[in-house]
Amino acid sequence: QVHLVESGGGLVQPGGSLRLSCQYSGFRLDDFAIGWFRQAPGKEREGVICIGSRGSTTAADSVKGRWRTTRDDAEMTVALQVDKLKPDDTAVYYCAISPQLFVKKCLDPNHVQAWGQGVQVTVSS
Repeated sequence: QVHLVESGGGLVQPGGSLRLSCQYSGFRLDDFAIGWFRQAPGKEREGVICIGSRGSTTAADSVKGRWRTTRDDAEMTVALQVDKLKPDDTAVYYCAISPQLFVKKCLDPNHVQAWGQGVQVTVSS
């Protein structure tokens, strides 16, 4: 059974930083990319950044140069470092897995096979 558990959300001021983590288990690590998605109130869930089983990353234009993700299969943890936060980044953030076969489309929610429960990130002064 797949388990994805996010942590590290909270309230942060504009321009600030956060580090989100996701602990994962229950799937074959070589076969899946791990991604971060977010959903703001009244908006559709969107892919933010993802990392394949071989370490390649794909990021949405809105976060390129600001955010980065790393993956440690030994610790079974993926981290998301979010810098230069903006109020528009306020959302619930989810960790999710997609088949490595579709790693070039790992930001597409339609390829996700399992989701975490999500953590709230609020950017406000």
